[in-house]
Amino acid sequence: MEKGIQIAIDGPAAAGKSTIAKITANKLGYTYIDTGAMYRALTYKALKEHIDVYDDDSLSRLLERIVIELSPTEEGQIVWVDGEDVTEAIRSQEVTSNVSATAAQPQVRELMVEKQRSLATTKGVVMDGRDIGTAVLPNAELKIFMTASVEERATRRFAENSKRGIDRPMEELCQDIASRDKADTERIASPLKQASDAIFIDTTSMSIEQVADTIIQYAEKRRHL
Repeated sequence: MEKGIQIAIDGPAAAGKSTIAKITANKLGYTYIDTGAMYRALTYKALKEHIDVYDDDSLSRLLERIVIELSPTEEGQIVWVDGEDVTEAIRSQEVTSNVSATAAQPQVRELMVEKQRSLATTKGVVMDGRDIGTAVLPNAELKIFMTASVEERATRRFAENSKRGIDRPMEELCQDIASRDKADTERIASPLKQASDAIFIDTTSMSIEQVADTIIQYAEKRRHL
């Protein structure tokens, strides 16, 4: 069996990274590492143990003693914390409302990057985020930086919101995404930027399957180098 490679996918909000990363991982038989789910898992555990999500020291100690695992299945990825299936629990409104605070803690981020790197060294993986190719997996064999126009990303977000019964005007979504881009690219800690050796893909006029197939073609070439 051929050795898997590391695939790092970065890009701005609503670029379709997670969806495409999951499809790519599934087609290659790789593990999809959902970095967001890992922060959610920590947040879930912190809330369960009544730990302040703004207490970096306490959160870091908690992260050091818990075991977060991601298991791919035909139905999707299962998230485990200390042997407990928390796949649904980490999507609760309570976790959603607190995960940003957890993810903003410096020590937590440092420890989480170590865990993410550890997962990535064991087998073929696809990991997506804002700083995967530049900070988390700087030596990944394949780095992708994908984006799309603000208007296209807003259209995609509008469609997602509609499915969830969320009604927000397109104009507001465009403004939100543009503001998020500015914040992500200008922040001091691990800003969003394209790695020097990343392949740029503009997905504006591409379907999800087309993007995934393009990444897979690059992966096959890198895997045989």
